[in-house]
Amino acid sequence: MSSTKPQTWLFNSISAISGNVSNLHQETLEYVNTEKPTHDHSSIYYKRFYISQFDLDGKAIEAKFSAPMTINNGDSVQVAGYQQGESLQVLAYTNQTQQVSHHENWVVLGLGAIFFFAVAVGLLNSQLVLEGALVPKLFLIGFTLVAIYMGYRALLIREAIGLISNQ
Repeated sequence: MSSTKPQTWLFNSISAISGNVSNLHQETLEYVNTEKPTHDHSSIYYKRFYISQFDLDGKAIEAKFSAPMTINNGDSVQVAGYQQGESLQVLAYTNQTQQVSHHENWVVLGLGAIFFFAVAVGLLNSQLVLEGALVPKLFLIGFTLVAIYMGYRALLIREAIGLISNQ
């Protein structure tokens, strides 16, 4: 079963697919925080991303979350995301077999976007930008682009959650 919710103002159309999981492959990516001392083994030293790749009734699915997906081969799962290349990139999922659902926190992304946009507005009103200095203009552009991306990502996640909850 597949349904697509067309988006006229977003670049990616969000679609939801449900089916049974097969060919499950899960892995963990760890990035080391180079600013932290190597003798300190706290969890802040590592940044972990959990990648799950599987087939959902013959369709390739890939999910990258900050927590591992709670799925097994044979589980009945519904995922929502956008098509990227040959696979569907998952933004939210519901596992009907284990009665678990997960998505990244779109509220935090939205608040982050507001923060970065506020910093950009503050830079816009600064004297250095008004005088035409290059570095503050680069920071202004950078903060604005980060705010737009974070807001866009928050909206995508929110749409994916809405599409799963409507079915």
